[in-house]
Amino acid sequence: MRRISPLIFILFITFSYSQNKQLLYGFAELPQTLLLNPGAETNYKFHIGVPLLSGISSELGSTGFSMSDLFLNDGISITDKVNNVLNKLDSKDHLKFNMQLELFSGGFRYDDKKYFSFGIYEEVDVISYFPKDVSVFFTEGNSPYLDRQFSISDLMYKADVLTVLHFGVTKKVDKQLTVGGRFKIYTSTLNSESFDNTGTLTTVNGTNNIYAHHLSNLNVNIRTSGLMENDEMIQDPGTYLKNTLLGGNLGFGFDFGFTYHQSDQLEFTGSIIDLGFIKHTNNITNYYAYGNYTLDGIEFLFPNERVDYWHNLQEDFEEKVPNDENQDSYISWRPTKLNGSLKYSFGEKRSKYCYDNTFKNFYSNALGIQLNAVFRPLRPQLALTGFYQKSFLNKLHTKVTYTIDEYSFYNVGAGISAQIGKVNFYGLVDNIANFNDIASANNVSLQLGINLIFN
Repeated sequence: MRRISPLIFILFITFSYSQNKQLLYGFAELPQTLLLNPGAETNYKFHIGVPLLSGISSELGSTGFSMSDLFLNDGISITDKVNNVLNKLDSKDHLKFNMQLELFSGGFRYDDKKYFSFGIYEEVDVISYFPKDVSVFFTEGNSPYLDRQFSISDLMYKADVLTVLHFGVTKKVDKQLTVGGRFKIYTSTLNSESFDNTGTLTTVNGTNNIYAHHLSNLNVNIRTSGLMENDEMIQDPGTYLKNTLLGGNLGFGFDFGFTYHQSDQLEFTGSIIDLGFIKHTNNITNYYAYGNYTLDGIEFLFPNERVDYWHNLQEDFEEKVPNDENQDSYISWRPTKLNGSLKYSFGEKRSKYCYDNTFKNFYSNALGIQLNAVFRPLRPQLALTGFYQKSFLNKLHTKVTYTIDEYSFYNVGAGISAQIGKVNFYGLVDNIANFNDIASANNVSLQLGINLIFN
């Protein structure tokens, strides 16, 4: 079989379809923490997020390799580098990209017990797993691997572009317990996904030819919405904009969370985020292929027969391996997230003015651990974080984290939140140890925002 350039293949995998917010979670009573735990405590009368600037987050991650593995100037040829990367990757490795942009957000206190919050944000979420067997087949050919079954089940990805409209309520049950919930309306602008594929490709010594190729138990699917209309790719940006909010591919979701104080110094929190789905009904194009096929070579007719061998082969394949295209509606599930934390506060005991003309006591230092899980198509992504928080003033807070996950065992992050008058600024970044060599990092994330907070 003709070999395909390894560099072209890996760049295709990387760029075709190419979160854990451990710093933001439970930090400084920021309004954005309510999106990670609707049961987080709030001690202000109301807040307004600066439109387009109140919440910006971006994360890019890869397992198994970093960009420096391909482009570091070390005298090794790019071909050898790509081959080295392909050899060490397996089907559990993946690329991930997530971005959120808060268009508008706000909240107000209904009474001493309840705080309402609301807003709208855009999200892009993409994850693509590395098809190990497919990459070996296309980059090395099949002749060195006679009788090996190349699995097609490694083909797996999911890409979403959506708008989320949400409304939440946080209720202080008593001095120890605060609970909350959030209702979400999802509007999908774009969706493309493929998983639960099956099938194997095997090459053996042939009887009528040198090799025989067997495609067995093939069942491959690709589902899309928002990309095609009347069998053509949508080119008009206005069509995408029209589908941004309540455009037809709608879904619903819920968040739940709590904060519990065992004592003045010991605090437990937990939340479940994006427990929901989207039903895709507009601009749908789905592709399917299923069946078995054996190719035992092509018999060429000489000398003067004009035969379209490729057309005949294509017709034979389509007859024995039916493929279909339809516009059937389908449901996609949001990547549900679980969060939990344990925090111990200590140091100087201070107080700050609250919405009800009282003062709340707090400590200047805190240590704790957080656990995060994101449920993805192949398996959950887990992260364990240890953190230290320091409050220098009532309105100046910092947080340092050390996270262990599948991207890194030494991810150090830092964040700061400062309020001047009614204006709150915050910025959070992780993997700061790799700032001098960002190409070597397997995961990079950034979060920042500006709010107006009224006590």
